[in-house]
Amino acid sequence: MGLEINTLAIIPIMAQQHHPRAIEATTKYFLTQATAAAMILFASTTNAWLMGEWEIHQLSHPLATTTVMLALALKLGLAPVHFWLPEILQGLELTTGLILSTWQKLAPFALMIQAAPTINSSLLVAIGLLSTLVGGWGGLNQTQLRKILAYSSIAHLGWMVLILQFAPSLTLLSLSLYIIMTSSAFLTLKTNNALTINTLATSWTKSPTLAALAALVLLSLGGLPPLSGFMPKWLILQELTKQGLPLSATLAAMTALLSLYFYLRLCYALTLTIYPNTLTATAPWRLNFTMITLPL
Repeated sequence: MGLEINTLAIIPIMAQQHHPRAIEATTKYFLTQATAAAMILFASTTNAWLMGEWEIHQLSHPLATTTVMLALALKLGLAPVHFWLPEILQGLELTTGLILSTWQKLAPFALMIQAAPTINSSLLVAIGLLSTLVGGWGGLNQTQLRKILAYSSIAHLGWMVLILQFAPSLTLLSLSLYIIMTSSAFLTLKTNNALTINTLATSWTKSPTLAALAALVLLSLGGLPPLSGFMPKWLILQELTKQGLPLSATLAAMTALLSLYFYLRLCYALTLTIYPNTLTATAPWRLNFTMITLPL
């Protein structure tokens, strides 16, 4: 019931823009979330029918646990059921996108943490690794910042699911840092009014401080060592190795390089246009194009 209220409450916020893309995104979101909710209902009914238990802590039948996991993965936008997230985020404005990327993840994640002990650990590790791979691979060919942040969200959630069964406290740490960093990224882009890489490249003329802040936030999201985004990844890799999963840790670290590549690409676009690479005198010429008519 809580999940349904959560879904229905954000739908008017998503549709308030009165733009065909926003309406399309709202419809897609509603259908996706309704499907996931129906799957959760089906899984709990199946578990009650087969095992006589209604509690989420008492999920014991493999069919019920797998269905619940896939339903929650669909709600969160984890691979392989992630296809809706980049499309929907692209159709929304940045503030609504921020709510969708942070607040809307909390309820399904709370359920996932409760259900995790009963779910097959191989399934969780597989979904986690696939999400980090898809999140890194999908963001490489994008120029739209909202789609890049959507793939970033998939990758970060993959890291959280990867460690969920072994160290839930690390998952909560990763989630907290992800929410802080994603909020910073969305709000910085909103202040710069940047929706594509090209507009990001000219944002330094409005505020060089904000451009530098955006670069730091993006590198932190990518998990570059001196910044806070590196900490959860380091701890997760350490814990995976302790649990006897060095291969999974290696694969996760390799997929993190893909994510880091497209974050570096964004920083490259930002820093190439910061003084002294570009003369201040050329800024008005680049930003305000005026048509010059010559007499025939």
